[in-house]
Order: sequence, then C-alpha cells, then structure tokens
Amino acid sequence: MEDILLRDIKFLPSVGPKRAELLKLELKISTFGDLLMHLPARYIDRSSVYTIDSVRRVEMPYVQIRARVVATQILGQGHKQRYVVQVMDSTGVADLIWFRNVAWVQKRLELQREYIFFGKPSLFNGEVQMVHPEFEMPGVAGSASAMGVQGVYRTTEKLSNNMLGSRAISGLVRTLWGKVEGQIRETLPPHIIRERGLLSREEALKQVHFPSTPEMLNRALYRLKFEELFGIQLLLLLQKKVRIDKSEGFVMSRVGERFNKFYEELMPFPLTGAQKRVIKEVRQDMFTGHQMNRLLQGDVGSGKTIIALLCALIVADNGYQSAIMAPTEILANQHYESICGLCEPLGVSVALWTGSTRKKERARLSEGLMSGEIDILIGTHALIEQGVQFANLGFVVIDEQHRFGVMQRAKLWTKNQTPPHVLVMTATPIPRTLAMTLYGDLDVSLLDELPPGRKPIKTIHSYENYRLRVVGFMREQIAAGRQVYVVYPMIKESEKLDIASLEEGAVALAEHFPPPAYCSVVVHGKMKQALKDYGMDVFKRGEAQILISTTVIEVGVNVPNATVMVIENAERFGLSQLHQLRGRVGRGGDQSYCILMSGNKISSDSRKRLEAMVATTDGFELAELDLQLRGAGDIDGTRQSGQALEVKIANLAKDTQIIADARETAQGVLEADPYLSLAENAMLLATVQRIERQREAVVDIELAKIS
Repeated sequence: MEDILLRDIKFLPSVGPKRAELLKLELKISTFGDLLMHLPARYIDRSSVYTIDSVRRVEMPYVQIRARVVATQILGQGHKQRYVVQVMDSTGVADLIWFRNVAWVQKRLELQREYIFFGKPSLFNGEVQMVHPEFEMPGVAGSASAMGVQGVYRTTEKLSNNMLGSRAISGLVRTLWGKVEGQIRETLPPHIIRERGLLSREEALKQVHFPSTPEMLNRALYRLKFEELFGIQLLLLLQKKVRIDKSEGFVMSRVGERFNKFYEELMPFPLTGAQKRVIKEVRQDMFTGHQMNRLLQGDVGSGKTIIALLCALIVADNGYQSAIMAPTEILANQHYESICGLCEPLGVSVALWTGSTRKKERARLSEGLMSGEIDILIGTHALIEQGVQFANLGFVVIDEQHRFGVMQRAKLWTKNQTPPHVLVMTATPIPRTLAMTLYGDLDVSLLDELPPGRKPIKTIHSYENYRLRVVGFMREQIAAGRQVYVVYPMIKESEKLDIASLEEGAVALAEHFPPPAYCSVVVHGKMKQALKDYGMDVFKRGEAQILISTTVIEVGVNVPNATVMVIENAERFGLSQLHQLRGRVGRGGDQSYCILMSGNKISSDSRKRLEAMVATTDGFELAELDLQLRGAGDIDGTRQSGQALEVKIANLAKDTQIIADARETAQGVLEADPYLSLAENAMLLATVQRIERQREAVVDIELAKIS
C-alpha cells in the first residue's frame, strides 16, 4: 500500500508543477509529508478579545480588540498620506492607521459601527495604536476571529510574490489534511504513549496545524518535540552501549617510568582534585579494552593541557603514539613549545605538523611517525591529511573540539584499524541539556576547579564616554610592568555597521600610546601566518605592551604578564566568546581585569549579557544564559555539519525538560531491551536506523569534502 505522505507535492490540488518547483527550491517541500511537517513558525491567538485599556499591559505581539469607529481623518499629502481612524470601547480610545489602500479601507469602515480589529499594538504618547490592522464585522460565521489560535507559516519573498504567502500555505495544509487524515502512521509504541500521556501522532499533527485550544496546541507540540528528541537520544545511547559492549580498544595496562618521573619530579604545579579525578577516569577507560570516547569540559585556565600530556605519557609508556589536534597554528605552536619543554628530560619525542610545515620537513616527520620514533605529534587540521600516517596511534586529543566538524575529528581516529582512544576537550562550557543532545554518546568529565593562586578576574562594563578613564587605567597597568590586549569585532570600517574597527582603533591607540615610549603590535586573521607568529612572539617576550587584535586570540594564547583585556563593542559578542576572550588574562598571579566597552544605546539582550559577564566568572552559568538568550543554533560549533543530528521541531534552548524526559524514556527502553530486539520495539529500531542513515549521508558528504 502506497504511503500517501511520499506522494509528490505537485499532485496536491492548487499546487501543480510550477508551484511545486518553487516549494522545493524555497522551502525544501517535495512531498505531502514535507508539507505536513512544515509546521507554523508562530501562532496568533484569535480566541481572546482585549479591551483597549488592557492592551497597554499585555505582552502579546498581536491582539484583537472590539471597538466602535468614532472619528476618521486623512492626514498628509501624496506618498506621506495616512488614514487615521479613532475607535472606542468602554475602557478607552485607540488610533488605527493605514498608509496604503486608503480608499479601500474608507469604503469598508463606517462611523458609529462596531468591528473586530486585529493587529500589532504599540504605544505612542501613552495612547494605543495599530498600523494596518485587519478588521471584520463581529459574529460572522467562518470569520478569522472565530478561528481561535491560528498558525503563521514560514515563507519567502519569492513564494509570496507567487501567491504562496502564509495564508496560502495554510490553505494548502488544510487541503492536504483532507487527503491524509486517517492515514498517519504511529511512530511510538503504545506503552510510551500511555506512560507519557501523549497525543497520537495524527492528533498531534492535526492540533499543531489547526489548534482547537491553546492547551491542545501545547500538548501537540510536546508530542512532536518529544518524538524527535526521543529518537535522537535513543540513537546516541544505543551507539554508546554498542561502543562499550562491543568496540575493541588498545589496553593501556601500565603506568610506567616516564609518567611516574614527570608526575613525581617535573610537574610544574600541584594538580587540583578535579584534575586527579579526570586522570583516574581516563586511566579506567584505557584499561577496559574498549575504545575511550570522552568529552573533557573545563573552564578557561582549568588545566586541560596538562591532563592531555599526562595521558599521552601513559600511552607512550605502553608503546603507542599520541596525536594532539588544535584549531589554529598559534595554539598548536604553543602546545608544541610547552610540551617540548616539559618532555625534554623524559626522552619523549614531540613533533609539530601544521599547514606551514615545509615539504622536506613533512618527509622527515613521516619517517619518524612510521618508524615509531615520534611519540607525540601536535598539529592543526593538517593532521587529517592522507600523508600523515602512524605506526601505532593509540590516543587522540582534539583540543577546542567545537572548532572542528565531527567528520574532521573522525578522519583522525580512523588512521588505525583498531580505533585509538579519543579525548575531546573544550573550554567553551556546554549547557547540560545541549551536551545531552550534541554529545550524548560520549562519557563526560568535568574540570570544575581552577589551579590554586589564581585571582578572580574583575570585569567592568564601561561606556564610550568613559574612554579617557579606561586609557588612563591602561597606562597605570603598563607603568606597573603589565601588558594589555585590545580586541575589536572587525578589521576594517563598515559603511553599514557603526562598529569600531581594528584599523581605526590602532590609529587612535597610537595617539594615546605613542612610540617609542610604547610599543603596540597588531594581529588578525587575514595576516600571513609568519606575521601573526612574529606579532605574538613580540608580545609574549614582553617587547610590546599592547596587542591589538580581532578574536584570533580567543583560543589558547597564554601570556601570564597580560593583565588587562579591553573588548571593543562588547555588545556584538555572545557570552561564550566574551568568556573565552576574558580567559586570556588572569593566567598569572597578578590581579587581572576585563573591560567591556559598549555604546550608550544597546539592546536589552546585550545589556543582560554584559551584566552577566560583570556578575560572574562561572563559564557554565554563562553558557546556560547564552543558550536562553541566543538559542542553540548560535552557540559555537553547534551548526557544524554532522556535529549534531538536525533538530527541526524542538528548541534546544527552551525545551530542556522535554530533552530530559526523552532521555529518561530512552534509558528505560534500553534497560528493558538493550538492542531493541523485541517485537514491541520494532518501530523504534526502524526509527533509529532511519536517523542513522541520515547521519551517514552527512558523513559521506563531509568525508568527500575533506578527503
């Protein structure tokens, strides 16, 4: 029997080939099922009628009022002409304004007659206004105001120009429903529907398009979001179980001489309790005979690099090689320099491979890797190139993992027939609910302590009119022998955006800090690597007091003598990025400061972000707030291809309880039926296989891009 949802959209009445092609191009709607899953982007509530006075207090984007027309007038002339209609109910008056179709409105609105008006309210001089409201006579059967809660569908300008705006799409969905009602297949077993008190899939789809009440709409949305998140959680937990139960991994059975000598004699500082706990977790994973796949979350400055090194020493003591991949050459070089210095007394061979590595040096490194002479290879994404081959790669570290697509990471750990142990590290705290969806198949370790002796960074929000005070503070810090970062959101001036640029800023700073009394260096992403490295080296050596840069220094730059971070137009950055930038200071024993510069007029969300930065240095607290303010799609890395399974209905920022419910249910299903082999879970197995095929399609595309 044909699945009607797979039928081509051109066969739906009122569509046809031309409209079908437009729907495919603009909204990726190719089938009946695609249109059915094109859910409303938002809803308007036509079930409630507000009084004019109450409109001043409701927080609704659109409202409807019932009022009588008491006065009309045409103001202005020509293209500035507007038609103003004053209406009244028992609580007050409102002005309704039309700039277009004035003659049409004049013919249809009569003085002293009552109408229902629907539109977006605003206040002007304390009075309620609506611009271009819809209107109709009250009590008309089948009218818009009698339809209650209504969906507004996402469309495009091209579709609207071809008579496929929101209302037209709503009409197509209504036509479609008449054809598919009674033929929607269930995707969840009866026991889950019963236990969670869910609507059937058919009822949920009906209610999400044509809500009978606001309460039924909420139940429908919960059902569809739960179904989507449950499928993802089931796949992630099943993959994790298969990895733990069936995947082979190298057994790192001993802690040998090099690890012990480093730990007992060469450690540059005592480990925190959190660092000791994480090393114990990694050691336990490496001893099981199954591949480790662990995510290490640690705030900026919490000491992730030393953990990576200690683990690499365990691996070297067991006769295997390690690879550490960093997202930038600056960070890769920094890791190489610090790890080389620490490993020199141990006889551990450390090498560096980046995009700048010359052909002759690459040939030498290839020989060292294949002979097993090189113990630890540090590099950038250049490590995934086909020419980089290992004799016995046993351990892979992905630093600042959100900077890499999932397939770039996978390419590195497929360089062995037996997969190496994998540790992915991030200094960008990931909210718990987001981590459950993005990294639900990984084990998670948390570094929640900073090394002793670190002083909390003082964060200040300063406005442009306090610029000279900030400059004076920078002078004081430089006079005390300290160094300063100044970060700009863009390199060049923009005609469209009123944002400080690095080029303008460098000129202004030269006036405040003129050479030769002061030395400043500039680093940004469009410079050649050699120039960037030179500028960073000059600053690291203390020969320059000010480093002027873009966010290229966001990750991994470590200059303990730098105590001031000035971030220009800080309102343009997300919380996670601001927190990363702030983490470039406070790395020594001296008091450090982060100064957030902004214009005097900023949005309420921007103000909340800057206030949060001033209030706390807790990266996880900031990440939760960033998720709420900006949504999951804007958190660094979550939009990378293949990073996470695509979420079409749920909102990872807002649906935290549904994520938790879905994971709890998935865990319960797998506890009772570990590999979904029971007949009652056949549809769940089919769901997991479908999602896995979608992911494999992404994998094939991504591997083709990077191979």
